[in-house]
Amino acid sequence: MSVSHIPVLLKEVLAALSPLEGAVFVDGTFGAGGYTRALLAAGAAHVYAIDRDPAALAAGQVLAEAHGGRLTLIAGTFGDMQGLLAGFGVDKVDGIALDIGVSSMQLDQAARGFSFQSDGPLDMRMSASGPSAADVVNSASEAELADILYHLGEEPGARRVAKALVKRRAVSAFARTLDFADVVRGALGGRRGPKDPVTRTFQALRIHVNDELGQLRQGLHAAEALLKPGGRLAVVAFHSLEDRIVKEFLRVRSGGVPQGSRHLPESPRQAPPPSFARAAKAVRAGEAEVSANPRARSAVLRAAVRTDAPALEMAA
Repeated sequence: MSVSHIPVLLKEVLAALSPLEGAVFVDGTFGAGGYTRALLAAGAAHVYAIDRDPAALAAGQVLAEAHGGRLTLIAGTFGDMQGLLAGFGVDKVDGIALDIGVSSMQLDQAARGFSFQSDGPLDMRMSASGPSAADVVNSASEAELADILYHLGEEPGARRVAKALVKRRAVSAFARTLDFADVVRGALGGRRGPKDPVTRTFQALRIHVNDELGQLRQGLHAAEALLKPGGRLAVVAFHSLEDRIVKEFLRVRSGGVPQGSRHLPESPRQAPPPSFARAAKAVRAGEAEVSANPRARSAVLRAAVRTDAPALEMAA
């Protein structure tokens, strides 16, 4: 496994998911198979590994063949994991690992269109199906583009970028990553610091194209339903939008609901019993790991243990 494909916070994720011997796990974001490989090596009885990327699943066949039926690769999104596992007769598991966001393999392949470091088609589709980033940029209204960039990329110059994109596409449609990045940089006044100004825009488009935050919310609810009492959930997030969703979900599900005040009295309804024990303190990578694997710099691990309380319904 190359340096760029080292699984982030691997030791910490395994510790959060222990005990491992004889347990059944879901790796909801298979990628290069780092977590799955480690779970199998630690004695897991079976790992159900899910990925929407056909290339990741194809590469994982060698790993599956090497483990004598202990690894099942499943095409799909982890947000649908409950239904996907039901197709294999599985309704409860001992642990679930999720590594949220784009994989290093996808970033490294210019043809996938995730990176602004090299030229490629403006694609960004993890599943290689559905509307691409180019489709969104060339068809969404200026207001829609501004909303995507502001809410999913936290880009303060979202309106300027959206206006520049719409003006340029009227002349010629966007098709390539470097061309797109040049227009975004121009709208933001060029590079002024260590972080490329197009970073937030690329992030926002990728999240939108793949409905990453929606998948995360669905995946957390699916994990709640799949985990048996005492089952363990470990989620590694890489930016504040993802981590905020995970943190709030676990806070509410562990009984950490807001208390009443003289301005907002407590609700007379009794809160449901917590479906997770209070989450452990968030874990970040140490200096040694960040030095060996720069991708770990922004990673945050949150983990929690399932109680025997019923899972709550997902809000519509």
